[in-house]
Parts: sequence; C-alpha cells; structure tokens
Amino acid sequence: MKYYRLLIITLITLILFGDLAFTQETLEITIEQAIAFGLENSKSLHSSLMKVEYSDAKSSETNTLLYPSLKFGGSYTRLSEVPSFQIGPFGQLMPEKVTVSQAVFDNYNMRLTLQQPLFTGLRLINSSKAASYSAEASGQDYQKDKTDLIYNVTNAYWSLFKANEFKKVVDENVEQVKAHLKDVQNFFNQGIVTKNEVLKVEVQLSNVQVLQIDAQNNVQLATIGLNSLIGLPLETKLDLSSKAEQTDKQYDNVNTLVQKAIDNRPDIKSMELRVKAGEAGVSIARAGWFPQIYLVGNYIYARPNQRIFPTQDKFKDTWDVSISASLDIWNWGTTIYQTDEAQAQLAQAKDGLGLLKDGITLEVTQCYLNFNQSKERIAVAEKGVGQAEENYRITDEKFKAGLALNSDLLDAEAALMQVKFNYIQSLVDFELANARLLKALGQGK
Repeated sequence: MKYYRLLIITLITLILFGDLAFTQETLEITIEQAIAFGLENSKSLHSSLMKVEYSDAKSSETNTLLYPSLKFGGSYTRLSEVPSFQIGPFGQLMPEKVTVSQAVFDNYNMRLTLQQPLFTGLRLINSSKAASYSAEASGQDYQKDKTDLIYNVTNAYWSLFKANEFKKVVDENVEQVKAHLKDVQNFFNQGIVTKNEVLKVEVQLSNVQVLQIDAQNNVQLATIGLNSLIGLPLETKLDLSSKAEQTDKQYDNVNTLVQKAIDNRPDIKSMELRVKAGEAGVSIARAGWFPQIYLVGNYIYARPNQRIFPTQDKFKDTWDVSISASLDIWNWGTTIYQTDEAQAQLAQAKDGLGLLKDGITLEVTQCYLNFNQSKERIAVAEKGVGQAEENYRITDEKFKAGLALNSDLLDAEAALMQVKFNYIQSLVDFELANARLLKALGQGK
C-alpha cells in the first residue's frame, strides 16, 4: 500500500512540476529582433519620447499667444441697502420727491473680452520660433537616445555571444584535458611516466574547470544584462541566431565619414536648433525696448449696467473697443541685463556646437581606425587557430606514441584555447567596431 501511495504522489508531482519546468522555453533571437524588443520596451526611450511630446505641446501653447483670445467672466454682488438718489420737492414746480437713480442691491455682471496683440516688439513671434526650435531639438534628442539604445543592445547581444562562445571553447578544452589525463594515467599505470606528470595534468584540469565555472557565470550575467535591456524577464533563456563573422564591408575615406556624421548626427542637429533658439532668445530680450500694443474689445451684459443712466434694475448690454499701449520708460536696466543673459547663452550654445563637431571628428576617426584594425585581426586570429589546431593534433599523436613530452601537450592545449579565445574576441570586436562606427555616423544599425 505504501508503495502505491508513493507512486501516486510521485506521478502527481511530475504532472504539477514537470510542466512548470518545461514552460521555461529558450527564446531564439536575432540581433534585429533584440533591437526591436529594446526599442519597444525601453522605459528610458519612452521617457525621451514623452519629452518630445511635452516640447511639441509647449510649442503649440506658445503659438496660441499670437492669436486672439476670448474670455468670459461673470459675477454676482450683493450691496448693502442705501436710499435711492432723489431730488425735490421744489415748491409748486416739483411738489414731490423724484427718484433720479434707483438703488439696486443685487448686481449681476457678465463680460466677454476679446484681445489681440498688434505689436509686441516681435516678442511673441520670436517666442514661437524659440519654442518650435526647442521642440525640434527634443525630437533630435530622441533620435540620439534611440541610436544609443540600438548600440547598447548590440553591445549586450555580442557580449552574450562572446560569453557563449568562450564557454564552448572552455568546455571543449576541459574534455581535451580529461582525455589527456586518461592517457597519462594509463602511462603511469604502465610505469612510463611519473606521478608528477599525472599531477601536472590534474592541475591543468582543475584550472580549466575553474575557467568553466567562470564562463558559465559570465553567460548567466550576460543573459541577464541583455534581457534587462530589451525588456524580457531576467530568467529568459536566449538562443542567439545571429553569428559574428567577418564581412567585406567597406567605408568611404575618413574625411567623407566625418562630414557625413556632421550632416546626419542627431546631436549636431539638436545643437544647431538650440543655437537658433538662442538667437530667437536674444530677439525676445530686445523686445523690451519696444511698446506693447493690444486691441481689446468687451461685450458687457449687466444688471444694472453702470453705463446706463439712470440706474435700472434690468439687464442691459453695452460694448467697447480700445487700443492699449505700454512702454517701459525706466526699469533699472532690466532689458539690458536680459539681453546680455540671452547673448551669453547664445555664445555658450555656439561654443557647444563647435566642441561637439570637434569631438565627432575625433570619434569618427578613432572608430574608423578601430574598424579597419579589427578586420585585419580576424584574418590573423583565424590563421592562428588553424596553426594551433594542427600543432595540437601533431603533439597529441606524438604524445600517444611516446615521442612528445607531457608538458608539450599541456602547452598545445593551452595555446589552442587561447587562440580560439583570440579569434572569438576578434569577431566580436569587429561587430562592435562596426556598431560604434555606425553610431558615430548617427545611423544606428
């Protein structure tokens, strides 16, 4: 009975938890899919997009100041009771008092006001321009953030690829050293080698097993990093479909690339727009030297209407149209200081644009040289892998035939692992160098 009960519990456990174990499937993903996930799920990119929407709304709000505004207001006032205004009597001519103005204690007032700016020293026009330039600059900032995110995802993707490939090399090396240890132990049992030779291989195996643990940990960390960046659950297992490989990709000469970067980089466009906004800011500050002229119209519907005499406890409507003008005669130099502030900010923006262009020239040049260097390293590293594999094969055969020392085979194993590391690193460096150059050109991927 206990046996059957235990069997039933085991089956239930497998049903409940077996399915749970298999739900965590591996997600096969390409570099393009990873970038798409990142662009869709990035909170920082969404925040940047909200800045764009804020700037667009702010620009639209500023533009409304150029157009007529229509406002409605209403009020009710209860006044304390006072006698009506009366005159008389004046003898036989006016034997009784006559009410000239009736006392009205409940006052109702409704006003519709239309206001249109006629001339503001170009303050409103330049404010609209500055807001528009700032909104366009925010859009370029968003494009820059998008380009940065694409590069970060690309970097994380190839970092995980490198971690996976490193682990494969280490795993392969572990198996090679285990096979080597087995051969050495057989030689030791036959009295061909000493115990010290066995210990050398055991030490080598221990070292590569430590590397194996580190490699596994690096894979897990790189997976978590990529998942976090593209908005997937951190525990998601990823199978990378895209492979790092050498291509014949070529770029124009560095001077052409620098000019292309200056023409296309969103941060350059953003800074140029901010310079234009700064120029508009100077014009806004100078508007304080000019009069501010407005056209104002009112429609009043009130009970009593103050313009109607004598006062009547009735709703009456009246209207008026006026032109108002104001000019600062003396404000202790406020306009001068505001103009100086705007000019200083404009100078800072121009200096920032110049520094940015200088930095881009250096960045593109460095990325271009690194790209060409990484391409050359792949061919050298690939040749080294072939040489190391052949060296390992020959040394292994000689060792088994007793024609090579144990230390020779250990060196061949270590050298083979190292050149494979170098080859993987050169492939990943090529992909990242290409991604950095595209980012420097403002093209993303």
